[in-house]
Amino acid sequence: MTAHPHKAGFVNIIGKPNVGKSTLMNILVGERLSIISSKAQTTRHRIVGLINTDDYQIVFSDTPGMLKPKYELHKSMMSFVNLSLEDADIILFVTDLYETEEEIEDVIQRINESGIPVLLVINKIDLAKEGQLEEVTNYWTSRIKADTVIPISAKENFNTERILQEILDKLPEHPAFYDKEELTDRPERFFASEIIREKIFTNYKKEIPYSTEVGIEDFYEEETIIKIRATIFCERNSQKGILIGDKGKMLKKVGIEAREELEKFFGKKVFLETFVKVEQDWRKNKAKLKKFGYDPS
Repeated sequence: MTAHPHKAGFVNIIGKPNVGKSTLMNILVGERLSIISSKAQTTRHRIVGLINTDDYQIVFSDTPGMLKPKYELHKSMMSFVNLSLEDADIILFVTDLYETEEEIEDVIQRINESGIPVLLVINKIDLAKEGQLEEVTNYWTSRIKADTVIPISAKENFNTERILQEILDKLPEHPAFYDKEELTDRPERFFASEIIREKIFTNYKKEIPYSTEVGIEDFYEEETIIKIRATIFCERNSQKGILIGDKGKMLKKVGIEAREELEKFFGKKVFLETFVKVEQDWRKNKAKLKKFGYDPS
């Protein structure tokens, strides 16, 4: 008997903010690697998650939501999206029942000109009214050159296994790109900061979540416990006051929720210290963005 040739490739997940890209990647990989929030623009970096078997390795890449950049942070986020169009073997273009191509026409044109196979994934079909799915499918198939259209509900985990089958059918023959024991190319510190940032998104309103960044100052792993010291950066003193809250109640709540999630993620006890620091207008400053890891070059 001849062994099956090994397949490996990059499957890049692209779409507008809040269409369910992160939820979908977490389902496909089977681990919580991307933060999930009902607020748009929660994913700021390109996050890689791996599926490994003896016969194949799928390298998933969850990218920030496509948008028209308003300041330096948005430009950096969009450069991750642009990079993902250059190295993809397969593009998972995720949309839902409500989004249109407005503001992303140039990205769609680049996808159509790239020659990369596209799987058009229409999410949130559990919310569809009569005739709506057909209407949305017609809209997108007239605009994007897709090999296959896959209607899904990531929230209900409906029809997501079909995506995996379509990917395997199109995946090129290639040796593995990463060690088969790996789950992601991101270090543990990165996921610690993302989990804390997620709790900021769920606990604060308006501009606060978008104005904050989390830096992991210390990450010490011992046999039975991980000790983490994190700084939450914001842009103004008024935001610092809101983040800390009356008598420190809000910061304490975020810390407790983040610690519980970190313990689930790492599978051991976590001691977490959080501090708040003002980093004036960091979203508009290239040097400060680089410090926070937003230089994709």
